[in-house]
Amino acid sequence: MTLCRQQRFPGTRSSVRAARQFAGDTLGQWGIADRGDDIRFCTSELAANAVLHGVPNGRDFRVRLLWEEDLVRVEVRDSGPGLPVTGRPEVDAVSGRGLWLVSELADEFGVVDQLVGKTVWARFRCSTIRPGARHLPGQG
Repeated sequence: MTLCRQQRFPGTRSSVRAARQFAGDTLGQWGIADRGDDIRFCTSELAANAVLHGVPNGRDFRVRLLWEEDLVRVEVRDSGPGLPVTGRPEVDAVSGRGLWLVSELADEFGVVDQLVGKTVWARFRCSTIRPGARHLPGQG
């Protein structure tokens, strides 16, 4: 069974925190006990990049989480032009570490160029399920 939850957020800085909270709440509802910190952190980084570089003024972005068997996939979709650049940042760089950290923490990481915008995703292998968790079918 695949579970999916998604939510749209305005292209504002406060949405980064809201996206991280959405991811944490979703993981809690699904009963995923391990990798939660990594998933919340990566959701924050992907959302921050969407807000800072991907969302045109007045537009929003979407965060979607999917869980199937032992994999959680986080996707952040925005409608802005261009694709993110990843790579190891220079030692003295003051920015550019976010996507590198995501690529290091996630088991898989990628970008899908869309007709309008892009989807940046990260996938995490999760093996621990919290006892007594409620799995809520039909979340969307």
